[in-house]
Amino acid sequence: MKIPSKAFNIVVFFFIITTFAQKNVKGVITNNLNKPLEHVEVYNKTTYQYTHSNANGEFEITSLNDGNNTIVFFLQGYQIEEKTIQPSTSNLQITLKELTTALSEVVIIKEKEKQFALNKLKDIEETAIYAGKKTEVISLDKITANKATNNPRQVYAQVVGLTINESNDGGLQLSIGGRGLNPNRTSNFNTRQNDYDISADVLGYPESYYATPTEALESIQIVRGAASLQYGTQFGGMINFKIKRPTLKPIEVITRNTIGSYNLFTNFSSVSGTNGKFSYYTYYNYKTGDGFRPNSQFDSKSFFANLNYQFTANTSLHFDYTYFDYLAKQPGGLTDVMFNQDPKQSNRNRNWFDVNWNLYALRFKHHFQHDADFSLQLFGLNASRKALGYRSNRVSSADVEGTGRDLIIGDFVNWGAEARYLKKYDFFGKRNAFLLGAKYYQAKNAGIQGPGSSGSDANFNVATDEFPNYANQSDYSYPNLNISVFGENIFKITDAFSITPGFRYENIKTQANGYYRRINTDLAGNVLQDNTINEENIKERQFFLFGIGTSYKMKNGLELYGNISQNYRSVTFNDIRTAAPSFEISPDITDEKGYTSDIGMRGKIRDIISFDASVYALYYNDKIGETFILSPTQAVPVRFRDNIGTALTYGFESLLDWNISKTFFREHLDFIWTVFSNVALTDSEYIKSENMAVKGNKVEFVPNFNLKFGTGIGYKNFLSSLQFTYVSSQFTDAINNETNVNDNTFGIYGEIPAYQVLDFSASYKWKKLKFEAGINNVLNSWYFTKRATGYPGPGIIPSEPRVFYTTIEFRF
Repeated sequence: MKIPSKAFNIVVFFFIITTFAQKNVKGVITNNLNKPLEHVEVYNKTTYQYTHSNANGEFEITSLNDGNNTIVFFLQGYQIEEKTIQPSTSNLQITLKELTTALSEVVIIKEKEKQFALNKLKDIEETAIYAGKKTEVISLDKITANKATNNPRQVYAQVVGLTINESNDGGLQLSIGGRGLNPNRTSNFNTRQNDYDISADVLGYPESYYATPTEALESIQIVRGAASLQYGTQFGGMINFKIKRPTLKPIEVITRNTIGSYNLFTNFSSVSGTNGKFSYYTYYNYKTGDGFRPNSQFDSKSFFANLNYQFTANTSLHFDYTYFDYLAKQPGGLTDVMFNQDPKQSNRNRNWFDVNWNLYALRFKHHFQHDADFSLQLFGLNASRKALGYRSNRVSSADVEGTGRDLIIGDFVNWGAEARYLKKYDFFGKRNAFLLGAKYYQAKNAGIQGPGSSGSDANFNVATDEFPNYANQSDYSYPNLNISVFGENIFKITDAFSITPGFRYENIKTQANGYYRRINTDLAGNVLQDNTINEENIKERQFFLFGIGTSYKMKNGLELYGNISQNYRSVTFNDIRTAAPSFEISPDITDEKGYTSDIGMRGKIRDIISFDASVYALYYNDKIGETFILSPTQAVPVRFRDNIGTALTYGFESLLDWNISKTFFREHLDFIWTVFSNVALTDSEYIKSENMAVKGNKVEFVPNFNLKFGTGIGYKNFLSSLQFTYVSSQFTDAINNETNVNDNTFGIYGEIPAYQVLDFSASYKWKKLKFEAGINNVLNSWYFTKRATGYPGPGIIPSEPRVFYTTIEFRF
């Protein structure tokens, strides 16, 4: 596709204006022994901008206000330093004093709060631009929660509007969505770890079977739908798991052991350190448990290694390797009658799920002296997922021993490269920034469906010899190719107001090459029909996406922001081909397109209240969904997947955090008390549809009320948190089928009823030991968050009842 000359001229113009000169304030940070300190956080409390020192202790402060600017220097283990400087200041020499006594947990939290930080991403982070976007940052060291099982209700408590599919497998998988997007395996977000993709296939199968252990995380970054310009085309936005950085010590070892209800045991052990220009961080994580239902045992192993080499103060190389392997027995789903009788029951004892994940990433970073940054990231995945079991839509039907099981195997082999160049420049006396990037992504994945063995063990070999006439048989390869170019520019109109336009060009080629067999038999098992249908589906498309964000930063620290961005979701492997007797896909199914927009205000009122309140709208054209119809090919009732209409989701989202201790007990340094409210009020409608049974309906996975309230209280080394969650009812299909409490056949159709959950966690630190304990679902509520149409069901998947956990951590 030929790029329009107008777009080319704009790009050339951006490069020309980056030659304008700039004025900066630089300095060096050392300790008492005059040794340079790296990773010191440098925060301008006047302009709310961040930077940090490099390996030589050097830092640079830009975009200073006229007059006095208050700069905070923070590094854990050192006393915080504050300096007041002016734009004319030069060659700052900062010395941080090492703490001689151990601080309490409460004091450490308060010291970090002196940075006056907001829970959002900076306008510019390395080679990324977030100005004018709705962003959220979860700092894991501030959370008192069940980190051993990645409890998403607690971990994501202060992220507005998220819907969660809960599982009872020790938090091995993460399923979050929001704004009418299916939470299943976080497939509507671009999911990243340390800035590189970790899902099975970004376009063809964007599901995440691997979730980074919360115990390994420093932070979680979330950028909503407007992230499409930098991170892909998806409607949900981007979620990035930032793993802990290496300690500055030569070596530090942390080991955490957790025991809990239903024979839960986890071990998390990490080793990290820095020696000259070389640094490393590595961990091993083991989890095992029985689950609260029969047939729900799990066992997982995870290993991660991060190696870094700092060639110079401005050039570094980083390598990551992630290994993840787990095997889980799955108890299957329930009908509404079965759930109301006993949510703990299971009538599936031969269902298994196996995941093997190998992730590789190599990142090169360089800072140019003319205030520009370049990064090149190479990443690859070699992985598989295998699902085996009896998964009849008639959920109450017994699984008869000796019969065949359905087996689905997916192999994922893909690699990619992403390059980014970000330049800061002065233009008409204002500080601006320009980003240009490109991504190449190539995949050759494969999917096999066929008969599994008649046994009850985890045998993932295709049993065609045993069941040659098995109805669901297919074998496909999915070669995918994606080339994209993206760019954004922050235009500072005034010192307070900025506009950030951006674009993304996409060249996508997805394929599905293979065959499926259509086999019909009579009641005696005699073959009536055996047809092999060969397919070679190729979809190629090229297009531009555009977006724009605005930001107005007031002198009191408050910010008004707004954005609108185009979004796009290509059809997936499952959209192209899935062999199942009760499931059909329209041959005319096509990609989904739409827009996401946000308007809001965020900031801090003194150092007491922080908040982010916004309204949003998500316009979703050609939305893919499922309806229950009479099959056009088989003349029997089936679930039918097609583009079912145009959906509009809109709402109000608000997060407020109030520091009560700073309001009423400021003189009590060893005491902290905070409360928060997380409120999402949402509505939705299918505004267009050729199916009259869909038009005017609510969009599935949209609860009208999604509320979380919590409080955290700490004294010296004791910390505690209490959190209440309420989610109103939501539909699970576009037809808006209501719950049939007398359904003892399917369990697939109907609402997810409203539910409320209370969680409590506490921790105590004593010297090098830390003790944690808690109760999840304190009130022992019986509820569910998912009606599965496939694995791990079909049927209702009950959420965990009241569970306990205890953790002991040792650091040396």
